[in-house]
Amino acid sequence: MARNTSGKLRIALVGTRGVPARYGGFETAVEEVGRRLADAGHEVVVYCRTAGDEPRPPTHLGMRLVHLPALRRRSLETLSHTGLSVAHLLAHRADAAVVFNAANAPWLPLLRAAGIPVATHVDGLEWKRAKWGGAGQRYYRVVEALSVRWSDALIADAQGIADYYRDEFAAPTEQIAYGAPKIAGGASDKLADVGLTPRGFHLVVARFEPENHVHVIVDGYRRSGATLPLVVVGSAPYADQYTRQVRELADDRVRFLGGVWDQELLDQLYANCATYLHGHSVGGTNPSLLRAIGAGAATIAFDVAFNREVLRTSGRYFSTPDDVAVEVTAAEADPAAVRRDGNSARVMAARYDWDDVATRYEALCTRLAARQFPRTRPSGRRRYGVPTARTEQAPVLPPAPRRRLGEPALAPLRVAVGADVLPVEAPTARAAQS
Repeated sequence: MARNTSGKLRIALVGTRGVPARYGGFETAVEEVGRRLADAGHEVVVYCRTAGDEPRPPTHLGMRLVHLPALRRRSLETLSHTGLSVAHLLAHRADAAVVFNAANAPWLPLLRAAGIPVATHVDGLEWKRAKWGGAGQRYYRVVEALSVRWSDALIADAQGIADYYRDEFAAPTEQIAYGAPKIAGGASDKLADVGLTPRGFHLVVARFEPENHVHVIVDGYRRSGATLPLVVVGSAPYADQYTRQVRELADDRVRFLGGVWDQELLDQLYANCATYLHGHSVGGTNPSLLRAIGAGAATIAFDVAFNREVLRTSGRYFSTPDDVAVEVTAAEADPAAVRRDGNSARVMAARYDWDDVATRYEALCTRLAARQFPRTRPSGRRRYGVPTARTEQAPVLPPAPRRRLGEPALAPLRVAVGADVLPVEAPTARAAQS
C-alpha cells in the first residue's frame, strides 16, 4: 500500500481488547483518542480481540475495526492476539503504530523490520502484580527492557512511570495521561434499582487484585464506626482465592455488586457516593480515579505517587486498614469537608482533557511517520543501584500547551525528566473497573 502523503495518517492501535470500550483504561483510551483522530481526518485502524459469537462491527465512531481471535488463557491471551494483529498489520501497513502494553514487546522487531514506526504505551509496573506469579513477574521485567530497546518512542501515563523508565533505563518517555470524563451530578434514578440513595454510601470500583488493596479498604471499613454502607463494584475472573479473602473480611454493612456494565448506573454511583475509596497502587494514572474526580467524588486513595499526582491536595490518603477506618469515620462526621473535597476534585479533573490527550497522540504519530525520533535507542540494560519510581509526593507538573486537534504537530519530541517536560532534538524526522 502506498504511503500516505496528504498529511493525514494511517494509524494502527494494537494490543488491547479493542472497541467499543467495555473493559479498562487502554480500551477507553483507544476509543476516546481513536474517535478524535478519525474526526481529524486520519485513518484509524483498531485491532479488536473478539471471541466466538461476539458482535463484529466493521467500524465504530469513525474507526475501522479488525477482529481477530486470541488464546483464552490469561498468560497468553494478550500476546497471542497481538501476534495475529502484527501479522495483519505487516500485510496492510500503517504510517505509525501504537502498541499498548509492554507485554507485547516480543512482536516489536517485526514492525521495525517492516519499517513501521512504533510507540509502546508501557502501562504500569506490571511485575509488581502478585497475580502473575514468579515466571510472569520475570517476564514483565524482561519486556520492559525490550520495549525500551525496540520502540521508537515510549508512552508513560504518569510522572512516576516516566521517572521509573528514566531511572531504570535512562530512557526518555512521551508522557500522556488519560482524560477524566466530566460526569454531571444530579441524576440518581438508577440508584434505587440497587437499593441506594444519593450521598448514602461509600464506593469502591476495582478489579479484585491485591495491588488494588480492596482487602485493605474492606478490612478498614469493617473496623470503622461508619453507618453508611460500603458498595464494592468489581470482580476478578482469575482470582477466586482473593475474592474469598475480601468477602471474609466484610461485615453486613458491605454490599458487593459485582461487575457493573451499565455505564449510566456506574456514573451515578461515582457522582452520588459519599466518598470514593481508591486502592490502586502500581498502574500509573488510573481511569477509575479520573472518572471519580470527574464526577466530583471526594476521594480517599492509597498513598502512592501515582494517586497523589492526580489528586494533589484534593484527596485524603491511606496505607493501612486503620487509616481507612479513620478517614471513613471522619468523612461521615464532617459532610461539609467532604463536599469541599469533591469540589476540589473537579478542579483537579480539569487537567485531564481527552481533546488534549488526542492532540498529544496525533503529534506523536505525526513525528513517528516523519521519522522524527532518535535513531539510536537506549540499550534496555537496567541501571542497577539507581532508585526506581518514587513513592512520595509527586511533583507538580507545568500545564501542557493547548493546541487544537488537527493543527500542525511537527514540534520536537517532548520527554519527561524529573519535574520538567523538556524538548529533545531529534536527528531527523493512549471502565472503570481497572
